[in-house]
Amino acid sequence: MSRNSKLLKKILLGRSDNNIDFSELCGLLSFLGFDERIRSSHHIFTRNDIAEIINIQLAGSKAKAYQVKQIRNLILKYNLGEVDES
Repeated sequence: MSRNSKLLKKILLGRSDNNIDFSELCGLLSFLGFDERIRSSHHIFTRNDIAEIINIQLAGSKAKAYQVKQIRNLILKYNLGEVDES
């Protein structure tokens, strides 16, 4: 199972929103096809076929829990990514 698959599964389970590494989350969003631009401390992710904009900020070395929840909702809403079970 790849690192992105493990992180995607961890996010979808929703049991550790406070413990998601920020840089890994940025990598996952890039892997899912989002374009990133950085404005000060805001990392803004967009994708042409998705109306919502993802705006995340660093909290120490972790992502903010409410932002992880927002990302989980978008992943589920748009059926992004496939979790590799092997």
